[in-house]
Amino acid sequence: MTVNLTEASFETSVEKGIVLIDWWAPWCGPCRAFAPIYDRLAAQHPDITFAKINTDEQQSLAASFQIRAIPTLMAFKDGVLVFEQPGVMPALALGQLVEKLRKLDMADVKKKLAEHDKGHAASA
Repeated sequence: MTVNLTEASFETSVEKGIVLIDWWAPWCGPCRAFAPIYDRLAAQHPDITFAKINTDEQQSLAASFQIRAIPTLMAFKDGVLVFEQPGVMPALALGQLVEKLRKLDMADVKKKLAEHDKGHAASA
């Protein structure tokens, strides 16, 4: 099952666990082609949030994430954006992404982000 996200529900929806987001629009042919692949994988992984954001209805949210192409797939884990890719993703690649997200060590990711932020603060 997929959930529709809005600007109001976005923050609370991505703060815990794994959340995949399909940025799409109703007029987009590739988006319509990707939808059944995305929905099938959502049914196979009920412990993961599979969300959709209609860029026509959520223009300010799309702008804040600088969505320039649709579909775009994003993945958040524990509130951190860990993956972003425009274009249709084949079912096999999407399944592999889910497995990588499950194995992703967020303590290590957050440590690297802190080191990166520290490096930028020192050079500013």
